[in-house]
Amino acid sequence: MKPNIALVIGDPAGVGPELVVKLLSDESAGQANVYVIGSRAVLAGAMHETGVHRDLPIVALSDIGSRDLPSPVLVDWPGLNADGFERGQAKADNGKFMLDMLTLGARLTQQGATDALCFAPLNKGALRAGGMQQQDELRWFEDLLGCHSYTGELNVLDTLWTSRVTSHVALRDVSGLLTPEGVADAAKLITDSLRAAGKAEPRVAVCGLNPHNGDNGNYGNEESTVIEPGIALARSRGCAVDGPFPADTIFVRAKSGQYDGIVTMYHDQGQIAMKLMGFERGVTVQGGLPIPVTTPAHGTAYDIAGRGIANVGAMKNAFDLACHMAAGRHTRS
Repeated sequence: MKPNIALVIGDPAGVGPELVVKLLSDESAGQANVYVIGSRAVLAGAMHETGVHRDLPIVALSDIGSRDLPSPVLVDWPGLNADGFERGQAKADNGKFMLDMLTLGARLTQQGATDALCFAPLNKGALRAGGMQQQDELRWFEDLLGCHSYTGELNVLDTLWTSRVTSHVALRDVSGLLTPEGVADAAKLITDSLRAAGKAEPRVAVCGLNPHNGDNGNYGNEESTVIEPGIALARSRGCAVDGPFPADTIFVRAKSGQYDGIVTMYHDQGQIAMKLMGFERGVTVQGGLPIPVTTPAHGTAYDIAGRGIANVGAMKNAFDLACHMAAGRHTRS
């Protein structure tokens, strides 16, 4: 039985609508029943810009989840008839539109009408201008869904996953925010998420913080005072974790297949490596939420929005992973 996927067009001022119409023309879209949440005008514009045309019948909210509907379909909701948005601009109107779409997609998935939520790239500046008070969309999802468990962004490139102990914070604050509990939580999150995605026995490596892993305390001691106790705690929780390893070499080992996941200490420690290895393929998973939520790991690309040239690779991978996680959700239930 095909999963039901809520597919949000992302920032209407960016490349998201273009990516969505390209995705819908790909044969991979046939693996799911796809419910597109967006604006008819915005999608029509994206079809014109890309030269990709796809018929999108409109379905009522009350009919979502019916197995007799065609796919893909466009959801009838209050934003369906929204006009076009100024391209390449992070403004309050597109920010609020994004929040409204995400709210609908998350609620449909929370209620079981859809099995997973996949959204095209967002712009945090526009989201904040549109009313988001949280530091990022993950914290916004937490509040929307009433989630009180540990959450974190997970980045996925092909078969390699990363989590991080700290995320959207100033680099000068990272050391003070690291705790053994935080390291263990990040390790448990990525272990559980890999299992939910079908990896029965994930192997996870943990990065150090300092150059050369601190060089026995010469360049810092967080490895021995914080990270090693965190690894021990993670092992006591059933996680197969090794480390800490120098961050400048562990990705080489993981790329060769020795590990399925890597726990990093801060945002760019993992993001730089992952994006260098495959910027146009990477996916972000909003880990720890009660519903599967995926998105491309890249941004809204305002500089090329409207030109129809955006690469659909990461969007396709995000959709594929949402379908896979949705299927796993049914298996576990």
